[in-house]
Amino acid sequence: MRPSLVIVGAGPRGTGLVERIAANAPELYAGSGLDLHLVDPHPPGAGRIWRAAQSPLLLMNSHAEDVTMFTDETVDMAGPVRPGPTLHEWAGVDGRLFADRQLQGSYLSWVHEQAVAALPAEVTVHYHRRRAVRVGGPREGRQQVWLEGRPRPLLADLVVLALGHLDSEPDDEQRALASYADEHGLVHLPPDFTADSDLSALRPGEPVLVRGFGLAFVDLMVLLTEGRGGRYEGDAYIPSGREPVLYVGSRRGVPYHAKIGYDWSGERPPLPRFLGPAEIDGLLARPGGFDFRRDVWPLVEKELGFAHYHRLFTAHPERTALAWADFEEKYAAAEGAVEREALVASAVPDPRDRLDLDALDRPLDGVRHGSSEEFQEALREYVESDLSRRHDAAHSTDLAVFLALLSVYGQLVRLGGIGPWWHGFFSYLASGPPGPRLRQLLALSRAGVVRFVGADMAVRAEDGVFRASSPSVPGFTVEARALVEARLPEPTVRRARDALLRALHEDGAAETPDGLLRVDRSDGRILDRSGRPHPRRFALGPHTDGRTPGAFTRPRTGGPAFRQNDATARAALAFLRDLGLRAAA
Repeated sequence: MRPSLVIVGAGPRGTGLVERIAANAPELYAGSGLDLHLVDPHPPGAGRIWRAAQSPLLLMNSHAEDVTMFTDETVDMAGPVRPGPTLHEWAGVDGRLFADRQLQGSYLSWVHEQAVAALPAEVTVHYHRRRAVRVGGPREGRQQVWLEGRPRPLLADLVVLALGHLDSEPDDEQRALASYADEHGLVHLPPDFTADSDLSALRPGEPVLVRGFGLAFVDLMVLLTEGRGGRYEGDAYIPSGREPVLYVGSRRGVPYHAKIGYDWSGERPPLPRFLGPAEIDGLLARPGGFDFRRDVWPLVEKELGFAHYHRLFTAHPERTALAWADFEEKYAAAEGAVEREALVASAVPDPRDRLDLDALDRPLDGVRHGSSEEFQEALREYVESDLSRRHDAAHSTDLAVFLALLSVYGQLVRLGGIGPWWHGFFSYLASGPPGPRLRQLLALSRAGVVRFVGADMAVRAEDGVFRASSPSVPGFTVEARALVEARLPEPTVRRARDALLRALHEDGAAETPDGLLRVDRSDGRILDRSGRPHPRRFALGPHTDGRTPGAFTRPRTGGPAFRQNDATARAALAFLRDLGLRAAA
């Protein structure tokens, strides 16, 4: 029998893996036959999230020039670089455009076709537009991949799970809220991918509580306003009359920071500096393991601060009171946050030029307003200020911190499961909405279609309705008959609705404390609860503890997802090659 490789998931991650298999096959698998099975109910390349069948109003969250599916020389990998066009080069659009998701889906479909075409002639690709529901088979033998609606399994020498984003079962709180909604005739929409949600139950003019102020909220806002016939004229929003009134709040109580609207110029901070491979090796070598807050976060703080002050001192020296060489030496030698803060206070006269990560993370902490109307105005001012700053190169330290966040995330991938807080913090600072979306938010706020609730938004189910309040406006409460959880489902193994992932867990696959599938960080092999890597099963993507930042890679940023794809492709090809040699012998 010909060797067989099954990839479950043919979206962007599965496509990236196919591209790396094609790139590495001439070195590792030349002249041998292979059956490559791609299993996915959604279109290959685009997958579920980027499929054509969704509203054209929904945009990408990145500039077209910042999206690529191709490697470059900055990627630290063993395989060959195979360059290709970014989204804006392929589509012939302005690089600063926030393209719609349908265009990105077309790009991904093209990339998939190119990757398949680049495979050696001896590789035969088989498409299966079905769901995979279970993987069985002995550790040392062929695997069985069972597909929905098929009586017999696919036989596979290796299986790679590139499942992408998954739905999940509700947790205890969500189950209780759903039950309450059913009992009282209310509407409760649990965490979901907004483009897939049925929003028809949210009725015109009625208040809707929305918990979550990130990208899922932005999609919800678009679909319930422009998606219902409203339009923008200049800075004003003209309602159609079909919109509900969205009362939005979250833990922070503010939207994610807007995308930065200017280009980098001048010297880049030399990253990594204080959190690089050597520091990660040291953390991994600790006999007792490590604690994120105690052992990792101080290194993250120092790295982000280094990038911030490198930019301030080299691009805006008139706002500093010390030569960069002197500051850098003292900064590197400083022991702990207190010593660094004292150094910064003496070298950076204006407090507004100093990096305060705690204030960035929780901007409404301790802030109280006398009325809801006062808070609406204050939060509009906050958003206006954020938009102004993110489009003003005088604050280019923000872009330096963004570059440092990418560097840090690329290093932290090697640590595996470090808890959900870091991913949320990264997304809040580095993966916010396009500036135009926040301008639309301001227009909707002025039109009364969106109302801000505040930080630490609490939702109570009582007296037959949902009620929301926040310490940002003491004494204020809003009630509604509809509650939307505007956030993505948590990618946990135990609560995944994906039958295959749940079956893997029941079969002994390990998970992190926050519920992610544990994988070998060197090549993506799935680990069991004793820490043994499965010789024939791999996993890549957001449901694993090797998940990477953002949906796509920016060109020339080292691309940890590319590095992972390359390592998995090479491990798979080497295994299949050796298997063939043993069979021939």
